[in-house]
Amino acid sequence: MEKLKKEMTDNSRRNFLKTSAIAAAAFTIVPRHVLGGQGYLAPSDRLIIASVGVGGKGKSDVAMFAKSGKADIGFLCDVDTRRAADSVKAFPKAKFYKDWREMYEKEHKNFDAVSVSTPDHNHAIQALAAMQLGKHVYVQKPLTHDIYEARALTAAAAQYKVVTQMGNQGASNDGPRQMKEWYDAGLIGDVHTVYAFTDRPVWPQGIPWSANKADIPKELDWDLWLGTAPYKDYVDKLVPFNWRGWWDYGTGALGDMGCHLLEAPFSVLNLKYASEVEASVGSVYVDEFKRGYFPDSCPPSSHVTLKFPKTNKTKGDVTVHWMDGGIQPERPVELGANEVFGDGGNGTLFIGTKGKMMASTYSANPRLLPLSKNADIKVKEKFARVKDQANGHYAQWVEASIAGYGKQELSSPFEIAGPLTEALLMANLAIRGADIQRKDANGKITYPGRYTKLLWDNNQMKVTNFDDVNQFVKREYRKGWTLGA
Repeated sequence: MEKLKKEMTDNSRRNFLKTSAIAAAAFTIVPRHVLGGQGYLAPSDRLIIASVGVGGKGKSDVAMFAKSGKADIGFLCDVDTRRAADSVKAFPKAKFYKDWREMYEKEHKNFDAVSVSTPDHNHAIQALAAMQLGKHVYVQKPLTHDIYEARALTAAAAQYKVVTQMGNQGASNDGPRQMKEWYDAGLIGDVHTVYAFTDRPVWPQGIPWSANKADIPKELDWDLWLGTAPYKDYVDKLVPFNWRGWWDYGTGALGDMGCHLLEAPFSVLNLKYASEVEASVGSVYVDEFKRGYFPDSCPPSSHVTLKFPKTNKTKGDVTVHWMDGGIQPERPVELGANEVFGDGGNGTLFIGTKGKMMASTYSANPRLLPLSKNADIKVKEKFARVKDQANGHYAQWVEASIAGYGKQELSSPFEIAGPLTEALLMANLAIRGADIQRKDANGKITYPGRYTKLLWDNNQMKVTNFDDVNQFVKREYRKGWTLGA
């Protein structure tokens, strides 16, 4: 950890905007364009946001920030003008950029906060550069692509004293708070096992990279889209959605849904860092006899088991099972044959010494099992609910950013989101480990066993029993791209 802090400090000195005098206090500067007009609020009550990635999820993100009533979208940035078109139309006064680096350099005096809604592989560089400018940051889930990046952003939030939030909006729902109250009241005893499952991926995985080059759309800056990732020729149907299934850019089903489905276990049980993980992964076949080997692509399904050391909320270790690709755990015996498990395709199940509880996606609709128990639950509400559930996660960050660092509670600040993301990425290490070809005693390459178990040294951020996967803890960026430099 000390080594990481030193690297963070050294990197901040080398920041490409190091000549700016506002690096530590930029978020207190009030842009002139917020003054006056209908619905005027005092400058201290407005947040000016620069948004990186404003198509797809980024489009809904900027709309939600504006809907909070206390934020202005001052700047929009996207590498694809086609994808950005709706946001540009919705916020005609916002200045548009294609390159976030240019936007930061030219406009850093004119905005207070940054929203990052880009593909996973560029989250960390865009967020850290903003934090080094003293900007509050909202980053879509998963927080980062690599474990090292997650640890770096967690440290940076405290170092630069900025308000942070990860975009797993279910963390602001009533569900996690209600389940914490039930658990703290002892309704299900001591939890020792948790299951989380999803029907994702709903994009291609376990496939070979396309051999058919395509023309780069004139509206897309392909080099900027690649960012930290290795250079590859543009192929059709990767952008804007299917990148999620490729390790160079995405983090698979775990990255897409893990921050939603595992937030409640982390919140309820106060989980932090896993000590070991094992995984088995599904196969694809190139014909009826031969399994395909496509290590650049996430597998079509997986079952991962993470072990977490005991916390102040548990009496012993906690085992967390993750299942994707439509795999689900055995239905609880307390659940009737026609009663829905989770929400059908996704869900989280807590197993305690005295009972069980489950929830749907985003920790919604928590229920004790059997369902008949929910008719008469008498547990005092002790955790404050976030106002306006439809927009609460966004408004919470906006209001906390206006108030300043450490002034208001957040649902998913990086001190919580960082360890949660690390757990998901550690699970991905095991998934990737199951896909690594090995050599037998004679040096012959053997087909991956589709299973692996990893032991984790959290302080060193290193797998101790299978060194081949450590290359994925901190990947090598493409030349010209550096975290925090």
